[in-house]
Amino acid sequence: MKLTACIEWLFEDETNDFAERIYKAKEAGLAGVEFHLWRDKPIAEIKKALNKTGITLTSFCVDPRRSIVDESQLDEFVTAVTESAAVANELNCKQMIIASGFLLPDTSPEQHFEFALRALKLAAEIGERTGVTLLLEPINTRVDHPGMYLDSNKVGLDLVEAVNSPNLRLLYDAYHSIVMGEDIETIIAGRTQWVAHIQVADMPGRGAPGTGSVNWPAVVHMLETEQYDGWVGLEYKLNDLTTREAIRTSRATLAISE
Repeated sequence: MKLTACIEWLFEDETNDFAERIYKAKEAGLAGVEFHLWRDKPIAEIKKALNKTGITLTSFCVDPRRSIVDESQLDEFVTAVTESAAVANELNCKQMIIASGFLLPDTSPEQHFEFALRALKLAAEIGERTGVTLLLEPINTRVDHPGMYLDSNKVGLDLVEAVNSPNLRLLYDAYHSIVMGEDIETIIAGRTQWVAHIQVADMPGRGAPGTGSVNWPAVVHMLETEQYDGWVGLEYKLNDLTTREAIRTSRATLAISE
């Protein structure tokens, strides 16, 4: 496992220059960075920084975000995935993140699942053509994203398994999982073959691992037992730490030095 920094938040305390945060990540000994949306980012400067540092861009979000359960947005969703994949190829990024969109009124869970399945199959086909893996991310509806469709990692895994494409996998975000009351030591155990990326933050406070009450050694043991060898994204708030302090705390707590 290797650590990758979400530079949407990390190194924000050191520079307002977004591309400069890639150089900061290199200084901190990290091998990867990731961020959220791309259309508001300086793509040319990011590409230059990635090339100069050798840092891997591990993921970013399909932009604009469009629903996978609203059929009226299906064409826009396909266009967003296609255009984002072109940028991913330009930046040599192999993974892009998909959120689900909002629940539809008067629509059953089964119908939502079928609508999502259709959209994700199309996304996976684009991924197969472009060499990019799409990462489906369940996110919490209790605090940050009320009304979203996909807030369950079990359902997310069911969708990925149903599509059954090497170019669609789950992004397991421990913060969102904890907020939804899932047991992070067991929720993906036995199904980690469908997971291609993990993001971590402690609770309470969504801070760096080691600043809250999560039993991270048990989580890391589960991942090692499952032979997970992908990236672990540091996607958390700094709260009252600096980025460098937060990264040191994360490394010590997770026992991941790279």
